Amino acid sequence: MKIWFNKVHDSRRALVEVEADEIHIGRDSTNTVVLQSPLVSKKHAIVRRQNGALTLENVGINGCMVGDLEVFGGQTTQFPPGTQVRIWPYTLTFETETASAITRVQLEAHLRSIMADLELRIHKKLLERLDLYELESNRLGNAESILLLENNIEDICRELRLFGGENDSLLEEVTGLTLRDHVINQLILESNTANIDQVTARTHNEFDIPATLVPERETELHNLLHFLRERLQLNSQPDLSGQIQQVENNFTAVFPLVRPHLHKELRKYLILRTLKKDLKDTVFGFGPLQDLLRAPTITEIMVVQSDRIFVEREGVLELSGRRFISDKVTESIIERIVAQVGRRIDKSQPLVDARLADGSRVNAIIPPLAVSGPCLTIRKFPAHRYTMDDLVELGSMTPSAAMFLRACVIDKKNILVSGGTGTGKTTMLNVLSSFIPHKERVVTIEDTTELQLHQEHVVTLESKQANVEGAGAYTIRDLVKNALRMRPDRIIVGECRSGEALDMLQAMNTGHDGSMTTVHANSSEEVIKRLEVLVLMAAPLPVVSIHRQIASAINLVVQITRLPGGKRRVTQISEIAGYDQERSELVIHDIYNYRDGQMLRPTGYLPTFVESLMAKNLLQLEFLYGKTETPPGAENGAVRRR
Repeated sequence: MKIWFNKVHDSRRALVEVEADEIHIGRDSTNTVVLQSPLVSKKHAIVRRQNGALTLENVGINGCMVGDLEVFGGQTTQFPPGTQVRIWPYTLTFETETASAITRVQLEAHLRSIMADLELRIHKKLLERLDLYELESNRLGNAESILLLENNIEDICRELRLFGGENDSLLEEVTGLTLRDHVINQLILESNTANIDQVTARTHNEFDIPATLVPERETELHNLLHFLRERLQLNSQPDLSGQIQQVENNFTAVFPLVRPHLHKELRKYLILRTLKKDLKDTVFGFGPLQDLLRAPTITEIMVVQSDRIFVEREGVLELSGRRFISDKVTESIIERIVAQVGRRIDKSQPLVDARLADGSRVNAIIPPLAVSGPCLTIRKFPAHRYTMDDLVELGSMTPSAAMFLRACVIDKKNILVSGGTGTGKTTMLNVLSSFIPHKERVVTIEDTTELQLHQEHVVTLESKQANVEGAGAYTIRDLVKNALRMRPDRIIVGECRSGEALDMLQAMNTGHDGSMTTVHANSSEEVIKRLEVLVLMAAPLPVVSIHRQIASAINLVVQITRLPGGKRRVTQISEIAGYDQERSELVIHDIYNYRDGQMLRPTGYLPTFVESLMAKNLLQLEFLYGKTETPPGAENGAVRRR
């Protein structure tokens, strides 16, 4: 039997060949397959072969994945040869005869690693030849700087004999990757949507189109792109996101049809074109983040280390394959990002929150706080503003729940949206705020501006960090206090994470009905515990007083949960119905909850303010309990207390 294994982010695989029908896997040197990692148990798993089938028994403490099945300690499962087994941070494949083919993801990671190493060598040579800092400073309106940079890149490639005959086979594989990236970039550039952020829009013409353009090669490239689009059937996709997914999923199958037309000169031109673009992105722009920022299928970008950049697509995290050429370049680009919004990051202030010109939220942390190197997290600002119809269509909530929430917003009920990180709390806040009548004055308060309200009469406030002298900071709490003096009809706080929770409760209790905010919590019941802690951060009040404030201030809690597959769902809509003096606790009723892992259903409980909604013709019972919903009844715990 052949056992192929490699670290998750390493395309190089090791091979162990054994004749025995029982293979021991673990960290200890006595195992058949030794995986050197503290995350692997000394004796982690035993794989047995019997009648052509394989059985894995997990004998360690940590779990492992066999295909898509998670196997915990003490559990056993059968699997066919060729199935991928993941014992973090290793991936193993068991072959009874021949080794499994390398996957597309592994091949792409390997090719991108080769390109990144090459770009690093070229970048070092450029540093010896040119003052890159001066080039960056003078780049605006200076085509000569870009032309100078591109000419030097060509000279260095000749010095390195990049396009010598000994590299032909490797460059042919790299060309496939660069051509796929080029197709996607062209789709984005040609799109008439608002997917390109303002920073990229300013620079994409000078970065994406080479200054050293060769018309003959560009014509050949254009014809190839036309051929690829026909074969990939991109016209069958309704939007840009669908087209990009079509390219990513099917390019490997179509590329063999294009390969014969990629003669040596065209391959050389395409690779040089890519190298120039990537290095211009590094010198003038955001490096490997440049393309990721404009891809509409990506919602979040996470730089863990310079050579590990993860992205989130459709709620699922995956390794992008992109990488910075060094930690120093990573820090330089982080500084470039935060400097554009008037923030700074250095060893004296190694942590910063900022936002890009399009509203995307940025968090950066560098050494000495980030031990393994600079880390960057970018939550991209959606080009498309979600509406309640979108959430219903995506299955995040049901039509009746949407109608109910709309009625509550119009009727000025105070709403708190809760959920974990990345569950879509801000998106929900945006959607709910769209129901606020246009005649009302709204004040929004955030750390970094993310809310996009449609109303005209909106005052947007943003907190401010301290300056170099440590003065001039204005917190969310300061802004909430100030908002009370601005004659708001409603106050919307992006997130309560500290003592501002007390001020928000006070605002909701003093004539600012219809206000909204978000908190981090795992359920409607946990919201109360979370609010207790946040209020106590502001003042040492008795818990009874805090509960009474909560009961009189908040009407509804909307709980959002991120499911294992990455989907976001509204899992609870609960009313805080008051304070029970006899039990000394808050009374919470679920109006809707997520049951049977299927959909959001009404519990049968009618909120205490339902008559007000019906009297104002904001809600009819047929909307609350439609034909597809469970009819009224006291099933599944309509009333809960804590």
